[in-house]
Amino acid sequence: MKRTFKLLAGAAALAMTAGLAQAQNLTVTSFGGAYGAAQKKHMIDPYMAETDTTVLFEDYGGGVAEMKAQVEAGNIQWDAVDIEVIDLERACSEGYLEVIDTSMLPPGDDGTPATEDFIPDALANECGVGNIVWTVLFAYNNETTENAPSTIAEFFDAEAFPGKRGLRKRPQVNMEWALIADGMAKEDVYDVLATEEGQARAFAKLDTIKDDIVWYDSWSQAPVLLNDGGAQYVQSANGRFYAAIKEDGAPFTMVWDSHVYDLDVWSVMKGTANKDKAMEFVAYATQTKPLSGMYEVAYGPTRKSAMALVPEDVKGDLPTAHLDEGLKADGIFWADYGESLGEKFNEWLLQ
Repeated sequence: MKRTFKLLAGAAALAMTAGLAQAQNLTVTSFGGAYGAAQKKHMIDPYMAETDTTVLFEDYGGGVAEMKAQVEAGNIQWDAVDIEVIDLERACSEGYLEVIDTSMLPPGDDGTPATEDFIPDALANECGVGNIVWTVLFAYNNETTENAPSTIAEFFDAEAFPGKRGLRKRPQVNMEWALIADGMAKEDVYDVLATEEGQARAFAKLDTIKDDIVWYDSWSQAPVLLNDGGAQYVQSANGRFYAAIKEDGAPFTMVWDSHVYDLDVWSVMKGTANKDKAMEFVAYATQTKPLSGMYEVAYGPTRKSAMALVPEDVKGDLPTAHLDEGLKADGIFWADYGESLGEKFNEWLLQ
């Protein structure tokens, strides 16, 4: 048997260690791209090496639809899932995810108990353990754009800044941006968006650029749109643009104004036959060292002990350096309104 790692104490630790004696298979799902590659390097591969577990690492496009379908059909195909907190509240409250006992989480490498080592938002929901702090912003291609917008209000000004806008095809972030572009203060966005009038106002603002929008489904499509000229200003997770800039030399500029930041968490699918193994993976993947590697794709780790391992010259590229310019995504709001706004958004698309 390969070397095991120490995650728990007492009987729980013994039970976990015993579970490592036999090789097992685990299906872990995340978002692919440079982000998925970093997770594979710092989480998946080390976990397989230390536990003699075979991990099938798959990509998905986010949201809760696939989780809902698996749970309702009683056909659970995934074990551990990387989920955006903006979707977590709904997925947890509707019973698609298992509750995680945070007492299983190991202390930081510096000895700090997990409940003190993680930033508060990382353990705020009982169905997830924080993995990264990330954000959604927009970028443009320096080589093809002479006069680029520098604010969300300018992003929505198609007259002053002509060109196609690439947006992910979902209401999240787009509705918030629409209200901010229409002059709404960031701190009032979710209170206003909870009203019929506020939703109508957001759709009316989206109408002003509707003819200029290129919709896409997966973050992986965003850098491609900028590279091939499919859109001049494109929304995406910051890590996608960062990877294109650092690894491929892409001539992109990221705009931090009114970025909408959030966390991703590791969660465990409700009803998985590999529940214990999936919980073990979550505990392993959210240790200090695995989390510290996420800086390579410009995502901030959720443990303070991991942040201490991030090079100083990289910290300015992380969302954590620009929180004052951004808006924290409200997962509770989207748990309450996500389904109804999703329906309204799809209806609006067809108009």
